[in-house]
Amino acid sequence: MIGRIVFCLFVGFAGGLAVGAGFVAFLTVLRVIPRLTQLTKTMKMIHHYELAIVMGTVAGGWIGLQNNILYMHKALLIPIGLADGIFNGMLAAALTEVLNVFPILSKRIGIQEKIVYLLMAIVLGKIAGSLFQWIYFEHM
Repeated sequence: MIGRIVFCLFVGFAGGLAVGAGFVAFLTVLRVIPRLTQLTKTMKMIHHYELAIVMGTVAGGWIGLQNNILYMHKALLIPIGLADGIFNGMLAAALTEVLNVFPILSKRIGIQEKIVYLLMAIVLGKIAGSLFQWIYFEHM
């Protein structure tokens, strides 16, 4: 019994370290925080940005492990969902821009001149997939 508990603690701690190391590597390699402070002209506050990211990650991880249910009015969920979708979309767009995904992909599939079609296909596919998930799975 105690061996199982120790094993679960070890696996959970190791998984947390792996995810944390990946998150830190992601922020470090892409230079997210220095770039953010450069764009907002708040380089003196870089330690505040770092603290906010660490505290947000810890709080998000802790809340994710709980079984709490937040009771909110449906009208309040619309702007929250919209803001969440915008954030995730902008994060994905920023990552693809930083990593030069679209130019490399268009060169590989041979449509360098028509990269706009590639972008529109990705955007329309994302919209169609999101609508399908929302209509089909949320209203079953």
